Order: sequence, then C-alpha cells, then structure tokens
Amino acid sequence: MHSFHYQNGSLHCEDVDLAGLADEHGTPAYVYSATTIRDHYRRLDQALAGLDHGIEYAVKANSNLSVLKLLVDEGSGFDIVSGGELRRVIEAGGDPGKCTFAGVGKTREEIEYAIEKQIYCFNAESEEEVVFIDQVAGEMGKVAPVAFRVNPNVDAKTHKYISTGKSENKFGVDFEVIDAAYERASKLVNISLRGLQMHIGSQLTSLQPLIEAVEKVTPLAVRLKEAYGIEFFSIGGGVGIVYDPALESGKPDWWAAQEEEHKPLTIEQYAEGVMPVLKESGLKILLEPGRYIVGNAGVLLTRCLYEKKGSAKTFRIVDAGMNDLIRPALYEGHHEIVPLNEPTGSSSSVDVVGPVCETGDFFCQSRELPDFVPGEAIALLSAGAYGFVMASNYNSRGLPVEILVEGAEARVIRPRQTIEDILASEKAAL
Repeated sequence: MHSFHYQNGSLHCEDVDLAGLADEHGTPAYVYSATTIRDHYRRLDQALAGLDHGIEYAVKANSNLSVLKLLVDEGSGFDIVSGGELRRVIEAGGDPGKCTFAGVGKTREEIEYAIEKQIYCFNAESEEEVVFIDQVAGEMGKVAPVAFRVNPNVDAKTHKYISTGKSENKFGVDFEVIDAAYERASKLVNISLRGLQMHIGSQLTSLQPLIEAVEKVTPLAVRLKEAYGIEFFSIGGGVGIVYDPALESGKPDWWAAQEEEHKPLTIEQYAEGVMPVLKESGLKILLEPGRYIVGNAGVLLTRCLYEKKGSAKTFRIVDAGMNDLIRPALYEGHHEIVPLNEPTGSSSSVDVVGPVCETGDFFCQSRELPDFVPGEAIALLSAGAYGFVMASNYNSRGLPVEILVEGAEARVIRPRQTIEDILASEKAAL
C-alpha cells in the first residue's frame, strides 16, 4: 500500500498535488507520505500480533528526524548502526532502551555513548568486538548487554551488495562456532548476554531463504536461552518491496508486461511463514525492518531539462543525479518513473539520465516510458528508503529538499542545501 495516486490528471501524495510541490519548492525533491509510513508499521505489527515481538526500525533506511518521530509515536524501537543514528533517535524523542546497536566497526566513542545512554543491546559481529565492549564497559564501571550476530550461511538470493548471511560476507559469527563464542563471552565480567541476532540480507522477495534461516537458527536460540538466559531472538529485517507504481487508479499498461517478475512478498505471507517456528522458541522476537516501512512511502521529484536524440538512443536528461539517488548506479536498483501529469498512452524507449559527469549517472536505460517533455516534472517512485540517506555533494551539488505530507498538509522537514551551506565550513579554514 502507498498513498501516491492520480487525481484529476495529476499525481498526488495523499491529498497534495506533487506538481504544485515541484513548482513551489523546486527539484530535485524528496516527498514522503506519513500515512504510508504509519500504515506499514501497523500492518507489520498486527500481522505478528500472535507473537511476543518488537519492531526495531532500521534507521539507516531513512533517518530524517520527522520520519523517526512518526515511528516513535507508533511505539517503535530502533535498529542503529552508528552513534550518530543513536543521537538522531534521541533527538526525535525515542527511547535508547529500545535501541539495538548493530554494525561491524563500533568505535570506543560510540560504545561509551551507547552504554551511557543505556541502549537495550549491542548486536556484536565478532568475538573480538565483544572483548572490546567488555573492556570499555569495565573502564566505565558498567555491564554492557550483548547479543552475537550469527551468520547462518543461507543465501538470501538478492543482490550481492545487500546479501549478508553467507559465510563469505563480513557480517556475524560463523554458525559452526557460535556456541563456543557464547561460552567464552559468558565468562566476561562486564558483559550480559541478552539475545541472539541474525540478518541474511535486504530486499527479500522470496520467503524460502528466511524460513530456511529461521528453522536453522531457532534451535540455537533455544539452547542459548537454556544455557545463558537470553531474552530475545532477532531475525533481522530485509522484507522487500515492489518497486512499481501500483497507482490507485490502476496499473498502467506499460507495467503489466513486467509484473510477473516483480511479485511482492506480502507481510501476511512473511508472518505466516515465520511465526509457527518462532512461537516455539519462548523468546521475544525482534524484527529490524527499514525498506518495508519507508521504501514505498517516498518519491524523488525531478524535472526534465533536455531531450537528446542520438543514433542509438534517446536520452531524457533530468536535474536529479546519482548524487541524489545512487541506488540504480550502486545496486542496479529499479525505480518506476512516471510523469506528474497522468499519461495519455503514448510512450517511447528512453534512457533517463542525470547531469553528473559519470556514465553510471542514470535512472533507467532503454526503458519504455510514458512520454514527457523538457520542462515537465516526473517522479521516481519507491525512493523513501536508501535515497536521501545515501545522497552526497558529489560535483558540489546541494542535497535535495525533503518534504513530509500528511493529508492536505505538506511541510519541509529538511531545507534544500545551498552552495553557501556546502562551502561554509571550508571557507572558515581559508
């Protein structure tokens, strides 16, 4: 579900005309639907109602304070991967005691900050990390709560850059040695073993790899509960979204041909698949969704600057670039592209490219798209996750404006960055 639809011939986010936002605030611009974010959180929570569970939203997917505040108000916990993300959660009113701290390279400063703020648990990626946390906690006169991340060596069958559950990935402790790791950690004076965590990868569109991992790791979690009294088993995040328009007025003809290869994994299928095994564990089950909550809640608005017709291809050049949305260049990520004016039926095969001086600066290649002309604004759909958070100032381009829509109200939740903003700290050093 999402709240982007054509109304009176113009694409809307909830009750707000996106063409009007593009005119008022300029492009590129990220626009998020508050209703969609809340709906996705609630659907996941309700689907797991028969299970003792907690939702830890993955802050790295979209860390804007206003987005985090929506989830704080829903009662969400948070999965963080840096001290900066913990600070963001606190600034948004979140409870550090509902935060789990993941990531393979936590620094002393981050560990000290997290212990001081009394986070719920560190999800540790190695025995060496746990020894270091024990040392830091001891120096502070504290006991730090820790869970190991186990690597179940299960192929998530997703893009190689977002697969994390294989033995060749940098994440977690190998399944074959995890029991021994817990045994050694149990002897550390300043460590409290609180749980077990796993995560096999992002953008899962098939349930089978997750079921395989859950069935493999749940008996381990039960053993650890009996041996060390752990409280929770986190099965990670990774539920994929479908990067398609799914507009309320009906899917356009140009989508139908691709639909079979982009079928969604519904949250109901996800819950039905994992709940039977997890219920038997007797542990609280934590989930770490990111993309599922915010991915389809956002779009990137951009305006067509030129059309360039070559001997082999037609290029539509837009004012957003790979510095604004890097997913297509980095992950070969797919985003549906639609005009803000409802398509009339005519289409053509084009490359939609940005202004950045890189061959990889494109949003699609040789794709049949509804026609749009220079001066017209378009929307890149499903851009709410791993969009703005991965944006950069490459080519000295300012970061886009971010806008949150609630019903008929649209408000700027981060202003557009100017060149003066970019240069300010450097000019001070001249």
